Amino acid sequence: MHFDGRGSRRRFLTSVSKAAGAALLLRSGFDCAAETVDPRVAGIVAKTIGIDTHNHVDVPLTAAELPGPDIDLAGEMKRSGFSAICMTFATDYQFGDAYERFLKGLASMDRQLARNGMTRSLTSNDVRAAHQKGQPTVIQAIEGGHFLQGHLERVEVAYGRGLRHLGLLHDSDASVPLGDVYTNTPRYGGLTAFGASVLKECNRLGILIDLAHANMQTTEAALKVTNRPVIISHTGLDTQLGSDPHLAQMMRPRLISKEQARIVADAGGLVGV
Repeated sequence: MHFDGRGSRRRFLTSVSKAAGAALLLRSGFDCAAETVDPRVAGIVAKTIGIDTHNHVDVPLTAAELPGPDIDLAGEMKRSGFSAICMTFATDYQFGDAYERFLKGLASMDRQLARNGMTRSLTSNDVRAAHQKGQPTVIQAIEGGHFLQGHLERVEVAYGRGLRHLGLLHDSDASVPLGDVYTNTPRYGGLTAFGASVLKECNRLGILIDLAHANMQTTEAALKVTNRPVIISHTGLDTQLGSDPHLAQMMRPRLISKEQARIVADAGGLVGV
């Protein structure tokens, strides 16, 4: 489970960050009913590599929950029209050892992929090949570096298990923090030293860095460290709060400024809304 050369690693990062912007919520040539879908639209979707950049697939993370319910992942993806999803989960919602939950989550996803006759894409060429064959595929993601617990070598362990998309932060701080979360009171002045080391290791291996949940200071610092494109996989602009004041109050801390979006884009990255 590795890239076929450093050039492929670079292409994976760049290709995913670009292709992710083409995600479409339309039925594709995988499962297209001519009587309900304009064939011109179906043709466009069938030719497009549509990627959902942030898709939680709920699987068991603890021994008590195993093996968990079966999921019709392939069927749902065919109906959605996506070529690929960044299949993610988070480990900071339960008590106990985050690394153990991380390993159990991957094992649970192994089981669901095998049941659905699917595999993880490890390179951009894997994504293209799956799309050409009409086979849905996944890019393994994790939301939050809580499983690292200060152990930098676990990044490479995760890479060996198929991880290609790392969300640096999530809602709560990791036991060894990586940076300031945008919904929490700033405590670290942005990116921590450990967070910077993780970014460099992701660059070395070829893991896409996701700065969702990072505040402006963390984002600015991360862009000075990374030498690869980054994404913010899921957010919105804080200038687009809508007309519901209660919803606006709830959502405001989870949105980013135009300036934060712009610096990511200017660095060759992608902001997913």
